[in-house]
Amino acid sequence: MGRTGARMPSFCLNRIRPHVQIRSPPIQAKNNENLAKKVECDDHEEKKDTSSTMVEGKNTGDIAKSTPIIGRKIMIVVDSSLESKNALQWALTHTVQSHDLLVLLYFTKSSAKQDEDSKKEINPRIFEFLASMKNTCKLKRPEVQVEVAVAQGKEKGPVIVEEAKKQEVSLLVLGQKKRFMAWRLIMMWAGGRLTVGGGGGGVVEYCIQNASCMAIAVRRKSKKLGGYLITTKRQKDFWLLA
Repeated sequence: MGRTGARMPSFCLNRIRPHVQIRSPPIQAKNNENLAKKVECDDHEEKKDTSSTMVEGKNTGDIAKSTPIIGRKIMIVVDSSLESKNALQWALTHTVQSHDLLVLLYFTKSSAKQDEDSKKEINPRIFEFLASMKNTCKLKRPEVQVEVAVAQGKEKGPVIVEEAKKQEVSLLVLGQKKRFMAWRLIMMWAGGRLTVGGGGGGVVEYCIQNASCMAIAVRRKSKKLGGYLITTKRQKDFWLLA
């Protein structure tokens, strides 16, 4: 038997003794540190981009505010009749917007002997009348731009249609008289041949059917019922209560 308290060989102790080592930071920790730095850099760059975008947006907004809005060009045929004044009143309250351009057109008939190149001198009273109508428009809608024009020709309907086409208007508005049953019978009998003539109903019908833009005929309803009767190429006597 061996002796009590005998020691084991020293080489065994050396083998089981734990070795203490200083390890470098794990790879995952390095990756996390690099990721944090990258996120910080990205946030910094994003803030830069955001600030520049805000500046650019501000500049773009300023440019958009300074750019005027282009509206429509609306032509209204005017004369001294009550129907024309009603049509103008309807247009100012129902269809004209603040950025639109309003053109007041007055037709004056030229004699058959006159050539197209040599128009007759326009009566100064016509310009006085147009100035009065323009003043009415500015009082009603001061923000709307208003122009006046005078057209001469032999037949009213074709001249109005040609003038609207030449000025490239988006909407043509005309006042319409009350059509009696006798006139309707004549129109049916004539087969539409009188639509070019100088009569109120014939001119309006001609413009509605032949205008290159949308044409609207406006007639005031009776005082008791109120509102307007609207006629277009697709609709007739549409009652607009207003």
